[in-house]
Amino acid sequence: MNNTKTYTDDGLFGKNSKSAGQKFNKEDVSINIVITAVLTLLALVAMFPFYNVIILSFASVEGMARHPVYLLPYSFDLTTYKNLFAEVNFYRAFGVSVFVTITGVVLNMFLSVLGAYALSKKAMPGRNFILSAILFTMFFSGGLIPYYLVIQSLNLVNNILVMVIPTGITTMYLIIMKNYFNTLPDSIEESAKVDGANDLYILWKIILPISKPFIATFALFYAVDRWNEWYNSLIFISDSAKVPLQIYLRELLINMNVQLSSSAAAVVESKAGVGIQATQMASIVISAIPIMCVYPFLQKHFVRGIMVGSIKE
Repeated sequence: MNNTKTYTDDGLFGKNSKSAGQKFNKEDVSINIVITAVLTLLALVAMFPFYNVIILSFASVEGMARHPVYLLPYSFDLTTYKNLFAEVNFYRAFGVSVFVTITGVVLNMFLSVLGAYALSKKAMPGRNFILSAILFTMFFSGGLIPYYLVIQSLNLVNNILVMVIPTGITTMYLIIMKNYFNTLPDSIEESAKVDGANDLYILWKIILPISKPFIATFALFYAVDRWNEWYNSLIFISDSAKVPLQIYLRELLINMNVQLSSSAAAVVESKAGVGIQATQMASIVISAIPIMCVYPFLQKHFVRGIMVGSIKE
C-alpha cells in the first residue's frame, strides 16, 4: 500500500520525476524552435527568387535604374503586361499551350493508367520482356535524326499534335504507377471477379475511385510537363500560329534583345520603354500562373499521393 501511494503521489520515478519531465520539455521546445527557424530560413531562401521575379515584372525602367539591387517594390508599372497582352499572337500561343496541356494530360493518364495496370498483372504474357523494353528506353535513345525521321513518317512535322502524341507516356511515371497497383490487395479484385466483373470494370469502378490521390498527383505532374512543352515545338513547328506560349515568349525576348542591342540608347531614354529584364520576369509570371491556379485544387490529393508507388515491388 505504501509503495502504491508513493507511485501515485510522486510518479513512477519518485519526487524527481516532475523536474526530469520539465527538463525534457524545455529541451524539446528548444529543438523545435531551432528546427522551425532553420526551415523558415530555407523557405524564405526558396521563395525569394519568385518574389524577386514578381516585383521586377512590375518595375519601371527608372526604378530599376535607380536601384541596381532591387529588393523592395520601389515602383509599380503595368506597361510590360499591357504590351504582352496587347499582342494577338500572345492569345494564340496561350490557346495552343492550353490545348496541348488538356489534350496531353488526358492522353498521358489514359495510356499510363492502362499500361501500368496491365503491367502490374504477373499473369500477363510477356510481362517481363515488355518491362525490360520500357526500362531500356529510360537509358538509351536512337538520337535526334532517327527521332525526326519517325515524326516525319507519322506526318507530325508542323502539326500541333507533335507536342502531344510523342510524349504520350513518361517511363518513370509508368513504372511508379505500376508499383502502386502492385501494392493494392489482391482481395479487392478477387471479390469483384467472383461477382462477374472484368478487368476494365474493376479498374474503372473500384481501383480508380480509391486511387484519387494517386491520380491527382500524376495528373499534376503531367500537366506541368505538358504546359512547359517546348522541345518538340522548337524542332518540328515552323508555323508561328502553332507555337506554344513558351516558344512565343522566347522569340519575343530574342527580338527585344536584338532591338536593345541596335538602339540601346533610345530604349533607355524612352519613358514609355520597358526594360528587357522586366519583360523576362513578366514572361515567367505569365507562364507560371496557370499551374499555380490549378495546384490549390489538387493540393489535398497531392500531399497524400506524393509517395504513392515509391515502394519497390
